[in-house]
Amino acid sequence: MPAQSAPVATPVRVTSPRADWTALACAAALAALAALAYGRTFSVPLIFDDVPAITGNPTLRHLGTALRPPIDMTVSARPILNLSLALNYAAGGTDVRGYHATNLAIHILAGLALFGIVRRTLARRGSPAASPAAFSAALLWLLHPLQTESVTYVVQRAESLMGLFYLLTLYCFIRGAEAETPASRPWYVLSIAACLLGMATKEVMVSAPLIVLLYDRAFLAGNLGEAWRRHWRVYAGLAATWLILPYLVLSTHGRGGTAGYGGAVPWWSYALTQFPAIIHYLRLSLWPHPLIFDYGRALEAPSLQVAACAVAVAGLAAAFAWALFRNSAAGFLGAAFFAVLAPSSSIVPVVTETMAEHRMYLALAPVVILFVAGTYRWMGRAALPFCLVLAAGLFWATLKRNDVYSTEEGIWSDTVAKRPDNERAHNNLGYLLSTEPGRSSDAISQYEQALRLTPDYGQAQYNLGFELAAVPGRLGEAVAHYEEAVRLMPDDAEAHYDLAVALASVPGRSNEMIARYREALRLKPDYPEAHYNLGCALMAMPGQQDDAVAQFEDAVRLSPGLAEAHYNLGRVLETAPGRQGDAIAHYREALRLKPDYPEAHYSLAGALQFSPGRLDEAISQYEAALRLRPDFFQAHFGLGSALQAVPGRQDEAVSQFEAALRLKPDSAAVHLDLALVLLKMPGRSGEAVAHLSQVLLLQPGNDMARRVLERIRVPAR
Repeated sequence: MPAQSAPVATPVRVTSPRADWTALACAAALAALAALAYGRTFSVPLIFDDVPAITGNPTLRHLGTALRPPIDMTVSARPILNLSLALNYAAGGTDVRGYHATNLAIHILAGLALFGIVRRTLARRGSPAASPAAFSAALLWLLHPLQTESVTYVVQRAESLMGLFYLLTLYCFIRGAEAETPASRPWYVLSIAACLLGMATKEVMVSAPLIVLLYDRAFLAGNLGEAWRRHWRVYAGLAATWLILPYLVLSTHGRGGTAGYGGAVPWWSYALTQFPAIIHYLRLSLWPHPLIFDYGRALEAPSLQVAACAVAVAGLAAAFAWALFRNSAAGFLGAAFFAVLAPSSSIVPVVTETMAEHRMYLALAPVVILFVAGTYRWMGRAALPFCLVLAAGLFWATLKRNDVYSTEEGIWSDTVAKRPDNERAHNNLGYLLSTEPGRSSDAISQYEQALRLTPDYGQAQYNLGFELAAVPGRLGEAVAHYEEAVRLMPDDAEAHYDLAVALASVPGRSNEMIARYREALRLKPDYPEAHYNLGCALMAMPGQQDDAVAQFEDAVRLSPGLAEAHYNLGRVLETAPGRQGDAIAHYREALRLKPDYPEAHYSLAGALQFSPGRLDEAISQYEAALRLRPDFFQAHFGLGSALQAVPGRQDEAVSQFEAALRLKPDSAAVHLDLALVLLKMPGRSGEAVAHLSQVLLLQPGNDMARRVLERIRVPAR
């Protein structure tokens, strides 16, 4: 007797007009409830990886560059994700409301796709509860607080958008397979297109073609041979979407060592950590508390607890594998769960986060479906009210979890409280506290705690150095932390730059300061502040004027609006032969950029004073400097010098010299110039003698004052 093949399903229609109205009502309710759960998140600020991926991502500025995302970011090798952010940027810049509205829309669409998949699957099996069971599954999935990280945290759109494309790939395949007519072909095209878009959104999409095949085997064709015979062209198209993945993955060069086998984390150590991680994810699926924004980089060491988790995961995997072999629905759901988690929760290390709740965004769906299926089988008609009550609890938990995201300080404080061994959370909380007035000591405490946990944490060393540099009496500690930061992060231009800034205030370390500025510029040649500060350092050193000019010129080339660079370039050029005109031009540019710049007015006045025919302009600039800064000693002195050369303005010159002396009574130069003006004025030689005598008290070797005083005292013959 010939062996019987597995039963082959035949296409059937699963909808009716009445069912369609039910489906529409369910879809509307799902969308409304999800919108209510996340409606208060539209003002949540950009946090953590949002900042480099959005505000620090130059490829978002033009749609033409959006499909070429930079490396070393969450958007790396994910051009569709980057394009979606670019569209938000084009519509509203960095206004967070557009990004959150888009994330919510993606989440709702994914929930509706899940509803459609479950409803059509159950209807095919003749379940009278197809719509309510599908509604329950989609509702619990949409409102589950474990989803908040993928929806409220903008950049984790990577997970939710990939999840949407994954679900659409399966949904469109189901729609095509239901009809098996020429009209079904557009559905297959849409399925392949969704799969391709998903591959270009996040690498987790890699398992989608396999899951479609397993679904076809379990629910449509009945066995793999029949599934392949019916749909081999579709599977060929789905498999072709894999071709884009190697190019995208290799283009990131291991994401700067943060992912893949080239990093510092051994694959086996990372894999060991995933056993308790998977058990933790499953626990959160059933009881979502505590939810943690950032689990950090901690790795599990071998222990009995890890061994128990490994046995539990292996047991689950074996049970689902057996169920899959028997072609049961539970086997398909188990395969989907492990297939979605495998890229990030297996042996391929993700150095920056060994655990993350957003990885459960799509993997939560098979868990919820299995739970709902068991509930409906056990409770019958009472299952829907039970699921609605459960959904109400999840709705409330999601609202409360989203409240934690309302401020950056809130999310990091929550993370520190729940994960006190997370050095990155302490560091990031410290940074936020450092931006608030009067919270410097709190910030320092957080940085110090981060370093107690991980002494070789370069970013915390740098941040602590930066904070200590502003605390009186702690500059030495700041330098020590900066030095440790550059040792740990030798390619960080900012660390070298800020170490140089700190060394500028340490006597005897000028050469080290200059070396650090040069290293910062080697690492980041287009660093205008480093060019400017290096120019200032060189300007004070003998024989380095030409190099100083070159640094200032680079600074103004890279940052034309840097008024201070124009000003100091003018100061150096003023001392160079034949460059007086260039100096004046840069002083004027500095004043155009910054009209309330008293030093630039003063220096321009000095340059004009010694240019033929420009004394009146010089006087005007001195006066402008004094209007901005009445206690500007040098400007009073300079204005007095300029006025004494103008016939009839000696009294004004005397007033300016006297104002200068009130600010600096021990200035021998002012006493001398004032004496010379007084000698030209009738009846004021006595005052001149007093000022000349003061010069000799301050500078006994001043020959000019001595000669003038002797001429006054020796009567003419």
